[in-house]
Parts: sequence; C-alpha cells; structure tokens
Amino acid sequence: MATRSNKKIIGPLANANKLADMPDFNDATKLGTGKEMADKLTNLIAIFENPALDFSKNRADGDDILGDAYEYLMRHFATESGKSKGQFYTPAEVSRIMAKIIGIGHAVTTSSTTVYDPTCGSGSLLLKVGEEAAANVTLYGQEKDSATSGLARMNMILHNNPTALIAQGNTLADPKFKDGEALKTFDYVVANPPFSDKRWSTGFDPLNDAFERFDTFGAPPAKQGDYAYLLHIVRSLKSSGKGACILPHGVLFRGNAEADIRRNLIRRGYIKGIIGLPANLFYGTGIPACIVVIDKAEAHARKRIFMIDASQGYMKDGPKNRLREQDLHKIVDAFTRLDDSDPKYARTVGLEEIEKNDFNLNLPRYIDSTNAEDRQDIEGHLKGGIPVADVEALADYWAVCPELRATLFKPSRAGYVDLAVEKSTIKTSIYQHPQFAAFITGMNAHFASWRDQSATRLKTLQTGFHPKELIVELAEGLLTHYADKALIDAYDIYQHLMDYWAETLQDDAYLIAADGWKAPTYRVIETKKGKDGKPGKSVDKGWACDLLPKSLIVSRYFAAEQAAIDQLNTDLESTAAKLTELEEEFGGEDDVFSGFDKINAAAVKERIKEIGKDKTAADELAVLKQWLDLAADETALKKKLKEAEAELDAKALAQYPKLTEAEIKTLAVDDKWLASLDAMIHGEMDRVSQALTQRVKELAERYEAPLPQMADRVNELEAKVAEHLKRMGFAWN
Repeated sequence: MATRSNKKIIGPLANANKLADMPDFNDATKLGTGKEMADKLTNLIAIFENPALDFSKNRADGDDILGDAYEYLMRHFATESGKSKGQFYTPAEVSRIMAKIIGIGHAVTTSSTTVYDPTCGSGSLLLKVGEEAAANVTLYGQEKDSATSGLARMNMILHNNPTALIAQGNTLADPKFKDGEALKTFDYVVANPPFSDKRWSTGFDPLNDAFERFDTFGAPPAKQGDYAYLLHIVRSLKSSGKGACILPHGVLFRGNAEADIRRNLIRRGYIKGIIGLPANLFYGTGIPACIVVIDKAEAHARKRIFMIDASQGYMKDGPKNRLREQDLHKIVDAFTRLDDSDPKYARTVGLEEIEKNDFNLNLPRYIDSTNAEDRQDIEGHLKGGIPVADVEALADYWAVCPELRATLFKPSRAGYVDLAVEKSTIKTSIYQHPQFAAFITGMNAHFASWRDQSATRLKTLQTGFHPKELIVELAEGLLTHYADKALIDAYDIYQHLMDYWAETLQDDAYLIAADGWKAPTYRVIETKKGKDGKPGKSVDKGWACDLLPKSLIVSRYFAAEQAAIDQLNTDLESTAAKLTELEEEFGGEDDVFSGFDKINAAAVKERIKEIGKDKTAADELAVLKQWLDLAADETALKKKLKEAEAELDAKALAQYPKLTEAEIKTLAVDDKWLASLDAMIHGEMDRVSQALTQRVKELAERYEAPLPQMADRVNELEAKVAEHLKRMGFAWN
C-alpha cells in the first residue's frame, strides 16, 4: 500500500520537477518495517499537521516572513559550512545591488519579462531580481548540483514563485533552456558562477560549441572558466537585454586569451560598468570580486565604462566582511545616476583611456581610492609653525565656519601659521565659536523638522500596514533630508536608522502591524534544565513588555520615585565605599582587622565582646563600632532600596492597563524610537566636532617644538646630567 501511495502521490511531483531522487517513503532500510515504519510516517505527518505551521493566516500580509526565515537559515548555513557549501549562496546585500543596477525596477515588466540565472545555486539572487520588478516576471534558473537545485525549487515556492522554472544540469555543457537548437534569450540575466572554474569545459568542446558562445570573442583558457560564464550570459541576453555577473578581480587584468576576450567585449560596447567589491565578502573564498554589468541595449554607442571602487565600504561580521545598508545604497545611487563627483569612489572612463592601458580594466589604474598620506613638513619641524597646506586641508570646516580659522590660527612666516589659542582650550574655542555653535543649532533644528514630520507619520500607523514599506519610506526620506549637508555624510545618518530598524524598530513595527497600538505585559518564566535533558524547575523572572519597556513608563510617570531610588543607590555606594575604606585602613598587620578570617557583623560583635571593658583597646573599639554603624546603615539602605524598587515595579506594572492609545503612541514614537535616533544623530555631530579638535591639536603638537628648541633642551638636560655625575665623582666629557 505504501509503495503504491508513494508512486501515486510522490511520483507526479518528481516527474513535474524533473527529479530522479525524490524520497522513497517505503524504504525499509531507513524507516524500518511494519509498525516501526507506520509509527515513523505517522509522526512525520503529525509534524506537518501542527497548527503552528499553518502560515495561511499570516497577519504580516505582504511581508514574506516564511521566505525571509528560509533566507536567514540559508545565510547561516553558508556561513557555518564554509567552502564546501557556501558557494551556492550569494550574500543578500550583493544580490540586492545586482537586482537594482540592471534597472529592472524602473522598467515596464509583465509576466512575459524573463529573468535567468545560469548558475542559480539556492536561487536567492534570482529571487532578489524578481522582487525588484514592478510586476511578476518569469524566472528561469539552472544549477549543476542536484541537491542545491532542490533547495532552489523550495526557495521559489516559499517566496511565492511556484511557477519559476529551475533545471538541474551543467549550464555550459548542457544548457537546459533553448529555442530549438539555439540558446533561449532573456531580458535579464544575473549570475554568481564558481570562481575560476578549472573544469568548465568538461563535457563539451569549446572550440566547436554548438551554441556559438565563443566564436565572436574567443575561447577562455582551459583552466580559467570565468569568461566562459560571462560569454554564456552575453549569448543568453536579448538584443536589448541587461545582465550582471560576479567574477573575481582577475578577469579585469589577466592576459593572453582572457585579454583578447576582454578587448572584444569592450570594443563591442557590451560592458556598461564595473563595481569593485570588498575582499572576504563571499562564502567559500576570501578573494575580492567585482560585478561586471552588461548592457546590450546601448552597446553600439557606448564609448565609456562607469567604474566604482567600493572595496573600502564594509563591516566585519564574524569571519567574513559584510556590506552595510549604507554601502549598498551608495553603490546603487552612484551607478544608477552615473555619479562620478567623487573621483576616489567612481569614474566614467572613456574608451581612449582604456585603450591606452591596453584594455586592462584593473580599477586602481583608474580610481585612486587610497587615503592621502599625512605628510610631515620638514621645514615645520626645523623652524616651527603649522603648514598652511595642512590648515587648508580642513576646507570643509572653514566653508561652514570661515571665521573659526582665524580664531584658531594666527599668521607666522610665509606658508606657515601658529596656534592662536592655548592647546588646552582648542575644544572650547571650537564649541563656543558663534559660527560653529550656529552650525550645531542649525543641524539640531534640521533633525527636529524630520523628527516632527516622522512622528506625525508614525502615529498614523494602523493594523495591517507593511513594515518593509514603512522603513523604505522613512529611510529614503531621511537620506534625502540630509543630502548635501555640510560636514555630515548622509549615508552615515541613513545607517543609524537602518541599524536601529534591525535592532529594535523592526520588531516594534511588526507588533503594531499585527496587534495595533497595544502594550500588553507578560511574565518572564525561565525553565531550567533538569536531569536527562528534561525540563526542570520554572522560575518567575518578573515581567516585561515588548513595545514599551519599563524604563519608558518610569521615566514619564514615575520620575520622582526613580530619583529617590537613584539617591538611595548613591547613598548605598557611599556607605559601601566607607566600609571598604575603613577595612583597608585598619587591615594591616597587627591592626584592627588583621585577625579576622572574614569581616562581618557576627565577627565584629564577637571581637567587641572579647574586648569587654579593656580601656587599653579603646581605639580598636571605636573602629569596630564605627564599622558596625556603617554596616547597619548599609543593611538599612539595602532594605529601603529593595522596598522602593518593588514599589516602583508594582506602580509601573499597574500603569500599563491605564495607558490610552494616544499615550502608547507618544511613549513608543517620541520617547523610544525618535529619542533613540536623536541621540544617534547627535553622536554624529559630536564626531564632527571631535574630529576637528583632534586634528588641530595633532598639528599643534607636531610642530610645537622646532629642531633648535629641541637641541637647546637636549643641551640643557645634558648639562644637568653632567653636573650630577660630577657631584658623584664621575667625569663626563
């Protein structure tokens, strides 16, 4: 019966998905026989019948929680698996960049719009491109590994793309998507192929390729398959198609056959852009990679290539590097706008310059992204004085506060200035300068305007809203709000919001989307592990509220009570410090506490009893009584503190049911979210002022002692040493 059911139910699924390795639920070697098999299969079915696994009533409509959970697991699986399995997963941030730079989000798309990934792995890159499109598009993917192609199919279903076509097989030797005998062509193609595949030509003869992928551009070298995949992409694109491929940096500069292919691609105008990425970004390898962007639509007229060196923008994430939200946004903004206003980050490079470099596309040839060396001025060290060139390098500050420069520096000889204030007053001279103070005030007002506008918007959120749409709206608005603001990097401000979203605001948004403006409390019960791994004793750890932590309630409604508790804590710390000081003062050898194994009330009282009325021990008795008085004060303070904290805890808990919806909104939006962001933005302002203070101080200290002064000081010290040696009877020549 099980065999017939397996063939009847599972068979059509296997055939429809072109799978040869679907599980056999009648396999006695794995499931046992008789009752054992029946029990195992019954338990398996029971797992999937669990109501908790019914996501059909998912209240976060439009936010793919199940798919996101799958992506989360895939990322961590790739991280932990390393080189063996990490190659089939493209970091989500890189996938998002590729999805945006090919322009599918700005194009008119329909179900007939096609997207293809010839090395799709688990399908994450393909899905990101599909999500970026304005309308549902048709997804195609091919993956060599059978298990991984199964993961891709599951990924498609979980992300609501059940009609995506995922084929299993070697893309180069046996491409599955064809129109007759020719390769099928697509509107968009993206790929993250295996780097430098040494077995790329296995299974076919590249020199006699049936699909003519290498006829026009040349065949890649036998042991280097990067261009084989890129040329497959070129051949798979329609005449107006666009694509992007992740490749190792070597494709930009390697010679011989690859140099010929690169030259032919450039001359035909197929390469629209190159984006250099940080090293150690991809799973399975630490080498730096780049994104090569292909655009056939404008190839005939293309006489330039847009290049971005984004290798310096990343954060450490365990053993790997990871692109931050600001890095991703900056790359996409620069590429989509072809913005080369910062030549150390991006440049539009003409074909003539590329030809002069023999079609070598190595990014450092065109973009110098290195930080300028902080040079030492020899004349400044010899004669003193701060070089004017170093002062002028701070031009961004002087543009905002032109009079501040004259406050900090005064003229010296030609090309040099001296510090005009005491070194110890540099910080206050900057902070208190009217123009700098006006700048800070203006920036505070600038944030306040965004904060007020955002507070109004956030308080209108209703049950069922889409959190992902909310963060896009907030983040893009904040980035635009700070665009072109002097001394402040808008992308740094944007990152603060995105970090806070990931840490706190995202969870709060989903709570409100699901339940509305409610702040329920709940008991925190911790179950300890018992014997044999079974649950042990449960411990009540108090109460909590996810949306509105206790600190918010206390701050707004019970500030006086909290102030009293703070004072009790201060008094307790002071008393404890006096006790410690007394014990240390009289804890030496043969002193009051020297004979104590442990200093506590019982031991001290016992010693007082031993002393009795011994008048010769009056001083010792006074110390012991002082200790007892302090210990009694400490005990009393601890008791008062505990009672006050318990009373405040009860008051705070009782306040939650009294909160109106308007009060909950004020606490969440004003006191929690925007107050946290306000502190972060003010941190950026502090960083600006501290950077200027540190640099001015650094220049002042660097040149404050010229060589003659140092020589005089050396002579002075040498004379003192010689005099001391002479007095000790030593001659010093």
